[in-house]
Amino acid sequence: MIHPYRQFSIKGAIWYQGESNADRAYQYRVLFPAMIKDWRQKWAQGDFPFYFVQLANYMQIDDTPSASAWAELREAQQKTLALPNTGMATTIDIGDAKDIHPKNKQEVGRRLALIALAKTYGQKINYAGPVYQFNKIEGKKMLLTFGNSENGIKTADDAAPTGFAIAGADQKFYWAKAIIRGNQIVVSSDQVANPVAVRYAWGNNPVCNLVSNDGLPASPFRTDTWQGITFGKK
Repeated sequence: MIHPYRQFSIKGAIWYQGESNADRAYQYRVLFPAMIKDWRQKWAQGDFPFYFVQLANYMQIDDTPSASAWAELREAQQKTLALPNTGMATTIDIGDAKDIHPKNKQEVGRRLALIALAKTYGQKINYAGPVYQFNKIEGKKMLLTFGNSENGIKTADDAAPTGFAIAGADQKFYWAKAIIRGNQIVVSSDQVANPVAVRYAWGNNPVCNLVSNDGLPASPFRTDTWQGITFGKK
């Protein structure tokens, strides 16, 4: 369907979004970058801007931390940022539990516009939420350090951070207590004496509230590389 449009010059592309691939999220790690590279090759305009929307929150809220194909698809999308001249609008906070097509497209468009204004048009503005960088284990706690946090990190509702889960070597996750400390978040649980992994907003419809000081949400992430439920599905 794209082939007839190759005759036109373009400035860039916006992509929305990937729900139908959720059950094959590991495959999407290959398919999505391959598509972007193919479009760029077909148009022969170099690495033109390619900005995309990460899956929004959807479906029932989990009572306990659970495996999620949608979370794995979001991770595949995030990994695609390794390609040059790409950008991702995180929408984990503006979805709809009962509607796969959430209504608030104005905010989706605004967040995409921030990316374009910053990365394509050179405006000195923030266009993304806090970005997880690395962790350090200190006894029963895990310290998570975030990038893109120069203007500070906070919660959207000024309450304690939510959406964090922590696990030991048994890979069993429990909801965790989280405290903001500068550009770090300290995560712990009385049920996990020796933590090895933390996940944030890892679910179909996670309850999460971590944002930058200008209100842009942190993207879901995990510190572990344990095999997901969509691994090997084609």
